Amino acid sequence: MDQKPTVSPRALKLAQSLVRIDTVSDHSNLALIHFVRDELSQLGVASRLTYNAEKTKANLFATLGEGKPAGLILSGHTDTVPWEGQDWSADPLGANVQDGRLYGRGSADMKGFIAIALAHAGAFLESSAPFAIHLAFSYDEEVGCFGVRELIADLRDAGIAPIACIVGEPTGMVPAIAHKGVYRYKCCVRGKEAHSSLTPRSVNAIEMASQVICKLRAMAEGFERAEPRYEGFDVPYSTASVGQFRGGIADNVVPRDAEFRYEFRDLPTADVRAMQEQVIAHARSLEPAMKAVAPEAGFRFETICEIPSFLGSADDKVTRLAQRLSGEQRTTLVAFGTEAGLFKSAGIPTVVCGPGSITQAHQPDEYVNLEQLARCEDFMRGLAATREIA
Repeated sequence: MDQKPTVSPRALKLAQSLVRIDTVSDHSNLALIHFVRDELSQLGVASRLTYNAEKTKANLFATLGEGKPAGLILSGHTDTVPWEGQDWSADPLGANVQDGRLYGRGSADMKGFIAIALAHAGAFLESSAPFAIHLAFSYDEEVGCFGVRELIADLRDAGIAPIACIVGEPTGMVPAIAHKGVYRYKCCVRGKEAHSSLTPRSVNAIEMASQVICKLRAMAEGFERAEPRYEGFDVPYSTASVGQFRGGIADNVVPRDAEFRYEFRDLPTADVRAMQEQVIAHARSLEPAMKAVAPEAGFRFETICEIPSFLGSADDKVTRLAQRLSGEQRTTLVAFGTEAGLFKSAGIPTVVCGPGSITQAHQPDEYVNLEQLARCEDFMRGLAATREIA
């Protein structure tokens, strides 16, 4: 009977250390970045940091095998979602190991992968592979993939042109070749307030907002009814939904202001720009009647985040490499967004493959199975021994 792989003590210790660092997206990630930088520094590897405007967060980029003619990126985000209000049975930062699982916020999404990559930095340095390994660890992925945009721009400015990228999001070590995009927007509605007994003299911001929300609902129903299916996704068509709404101050005051947030999750084959243009056009069609009562009334739209969809290929060399290293003949599609679409848009062939399950991510008592971490270690060992990306 085959024995299940076991994670090395070194890799597990690193994973626990990373989980114990609080990197919720609205906090700084510098403690983790400096931890990784110092670990690499002990191997004589310099790290390239790019910061946010406030210098409270940073991306880290490091090359293992400097001077080789090509390089492959191992990509991971350092931030996590919060845990307030969730029913955890243990400390989210405790990094406890129990029943073959490592528990803690970020254990699956995706500090386990970062730890395994870091644990094999020495092997990558000693590797005789004809390509270097680049470690690329970003900030603010969970709130819009903001950090990686700065990292990719910095690589472009520095003339660094990686030949491929593996994003280590939790896929159960099955290479994923596509995911939907995530586009979020805020709509702010300005009306005109009045006593609720004098509604003809007012513009009800909530009611105007509701007409745009109804448009979004109609669009969502249209996607479900008529959009060509992309089989392999849990929901094989694009979706639209409203996530937050605010408006009104009292029952007897016609509301002057309202705002709501909504998102599209578009198929890789869909045109999300056209979707947003439909929403804006519908809002603009309502404005003449609003402005006839109050010239200042109208709609304003803000972009919250735009995470492009990802569409790789089972025929890409990096996909075949990930299949060989993971021991998986199949590929998969994933419902969640990642940084893969941004790397692909930058001209870097990309695949998503990492330990753990997305069903555990963002949940109370988040965990990653130690067996998954061990499989990821086997993946890294194989990568260090690879002679070509094919």
